[in-house]
Amino acid sequence: MSKFSAYNFKDIKALVRVDFNVPLNDQFEITDDTRMTATLPTLKKILSDGGSVILMSHLGRPKEGSIDKYSLRHLVNHLQSLLGNTKVDFANDCIGQEAIDKSSNLQSGEVLLLENLRFYKEEEKGDRIFAEKLSKLGDVYVNDAFGTAHRAHASTSIIADYFSPDKKMFGLLMEAEVISAEKVLHAAEKPFTAIIGGAKVSDKILIIENLLNRATDIIIGGGMAYTFWKAQGKQIGNSLCEDDRLHLALEILAKAKQLGVNIHLPMDSTIADKFAADAQTTNCESYGIPSGWMGLDIGKKAIADFREVILKSKTILWNGPMGVFEMEKFQEGTKSIALAVAEATANGAFSLVGGGDSVAAVNKFHLADKVSYVSTGGGAMLEYFEGKELPGIAAVKKG
Repeated sequence: MSKFSAYNFKDIKALVRVDFNVPLNDQFEITDDTRMTATLPTLKKILSDGGSVILMSHLGRPKEGSIDKYSLRHLVNHLQSLLGNTKVDFANDCIGQEAIDKSSNLQSGEVLLLENLRFYKEEEKGDRIFAEKLSKLGDVYVNDAFGTAHRAHASTSIIADYFSPDKKMFGLLMEAEVISAEKVLHAAEKPFTAIIGGAKVSDKILIIENLLNRATDIIIGGGMAYTFWKAQGKQIGNSLCEDDRLHLALEILAKAKQLGVNIHLPMDSTIADKFAADAQTTNCESYGIPSGWMGLDIGKKAIADFREVILKSKTILWNGPMGVFEMEKFQEGTKSIALAVAEATANGAFSLVGGGDSVAAVNKFHLADKVSYVSTGGGAMLEYFEGKELPGIAAVKKG
């Protein structure tokens, strides 16, 4: 049983770092509450034990101090309804007298939401004095914010130093994220296929290099595939390409061959005469795209090839789309890959989907519940798979 699940929070004030960095529209309405709902099991466990919850989070990137647009008070009503109308009090500051008074007067079963941590520069600087002030608001520290685990900020890693080992722990969301990521990185059943997409090779170099030592197959899609084709002397027309990464692409292909890892590039593409929803489109080989045309999605042959690889897999990691799936004309590749991952999962494979665009894709095509795990942490997951130690995880594990 996990440390968090075994802990009895009766009469305990739990200071919980959550990732409530949710998108808001012009009316300050939440347009996607995934990050809030993901942490509900953690909050409900503390409350049902008879404990109280003090929540801290950031929202957006406020440049100078307190800005209403980034105030967490906009989240109070929705959080209240998510918690079954449990009253959620709000402190207009995350430190200071009001925060101290409201947290010390908090009764069992009650929730207090602190104002945006990033209204203080000290949060992102990892300031120790600021972290210590925050730590005094609760009896135990629970980190349930995987989305910020790669940041050595005051509330995500420094604060843990002010709690004894028995009084700091991961919440249920963080535990699930870490277990799923470690299963793929350190205990993957073979064949293990990594599907890496997105626009740039430079964004994914480290993850590809780390996976070369672990995966049996690496599927490369999205704009980054054209850098690999051009590196081999092929014609890619006006497709996206990082000319300064051509040598690196060749090195990756050579290293994969040496290690016996199969790299799969899209053999054909849906190409367009401009980057627009109303562009003229046709299908053509990815390695022979005429001048004036650009690849904006993987083609039918690539879909069939990739699907075959995915369906043979026992472990699947998916990070990055296959094309410009936001535009209907160029969503077929990403949708087909999502369906193939869901089918492989139904057949017994373990699948982990992470990274903003991949998560958006499985949500768009209503397949989030058809894969094994959808990660809430884009940057954090990427850094984890690059082989980096995440400060937010290391701080809680430290004695």
